[in-house]
Amino acid sequence: MTQLSASKEYRIPLFCIVTMLYWFSMYTYVPILAAYVEQLGASHKMAGIIVGSYGFTQMLLRIPVGVYSDHLHKRRLFINFGLFFTLLSGIGLWLSKDLSFILLFRALAGAAAATWVDFTILFTSYYKKEETTKAIGTISFYNSIAQMAAMLLGGYLAEKVSWQSPFAAGAAVGLIGLIGSFFLVEKYEESANKLSVKELVHVITDRSLLVVSLLAILSQLLTFATVFGFTPVFAENLGVSKFQMGLLTVFSSLPTAIASLIGGRYLAQKMGERAVITWGFLLMGIFTITIPFTTGFWLLIVTQALSGLGRGLSFPLLMALSIKNTPVQKRATAMGFFQAIYGLGMFVGPVLMGFMGDMVSLKEGFILIGVISCLTALLSQLFIQKSKGQSGQVAQIG
Repeated sequence: MTQLSASKEYRIPLFCIVTMLYWFSMYTYVPILAAYVEQLGASHKMAGIIVGSYGFTQMLLRIPVGVYSDHLHKRRLFINFGLFFTLLSGIGLWLSKDLSFILLFRALAGAAAATWVDFTILFTSYYKKEETTKAIGTISFYNSIAQMAAMLLGGYLAEKVSWQSPFAAGAAVGLIGLIGSFFLVEKYEESANKLSVKELVHVITDRSLLVVSLLAILSQLLTFATVFGFTPVFAENLGVSKFQMGLLTVFSSLPTAIASLIGGRYLAQKMGERAVITWGFLLMGIFTITIPFTTGFWLLIVTQALSGLGRGLSFPLLMALSIKNTPVQKRATAMGFFQAIYGLGMFVGPVLMGFMGDMVSLKEGFILIGVISCLTALLSQLFIQKSKGQSGQVAQIG
């Protein structure tokens, strides 16, 4: 077997493993983060800012990362940096109990997550252009599985060891992922030209990209306001343990992982992307509105599982549509723009919930976020062009 064929044999399995380590390292502490900082004395508002800083740094960095990555035609270098930042973030969160430093190191996790641009672009380069949706669905599945396993372990460690132990576990896994990332197979596009300023402007003003980016903002707003933000806080008010907080996020992420895998591979081919995305937003909205009316832990899990199913149906398809018809040399820029824009939702969601929690109550916040998701389903129906699963084109606005 030649060296080239050998690299093709292991490149996808290795990439999936490194991807799982990358996301695992950043999500071990997600189930307990908001509750943890409130234990340290933070208000709902401050907890929301800390949780949301993860999205804020992504919003700032993902476009530069995408543009510079397209300029260099190198993806693995940025992946290396991403895993290095997960390591630093985990160590910092583990060692610090000062809210200002916790904010800083949580923001550094966002810098790590900004390199997800290059994960998605390098992985899709291993597939044919017409298999973009399949590739994104596959990598999203491993993303969700890693997050689910990390949150389960994090909740267990917080319950059995200490509040800080999930941060230490995240740092350790980040180190293993960093080592593995140096063995990823780079795929350099010899025919790709460096992106000019004119082409950059053309990419980021594309109406199709703007539509799916707007929808992604609203999707992430809901996700980071609820399951990755204040749903564990609501659950704590029901009297659940730290481990049960982890279970809550796990049972939300498992349906997300399954839906990510089947949504792009099968459902979009049968129903069309617009229908799958619309149903995804409806599920998220309806079962977020029901959160304040749940009185028991297992009923809350049911609402989060069905909301997670909706997230897995809609979000990977939005990601796939952002680059599906973009030339190879412009894909990281388009993906960087898409991911930077949805970083706004990661920031605004928890901050909005934090303000609502302090001014009114978390219950009203959940209802507001759920209504926004239902309205987003309507926007999806209006602005995503109907397809049979092959074209995946996004309608023009105006």
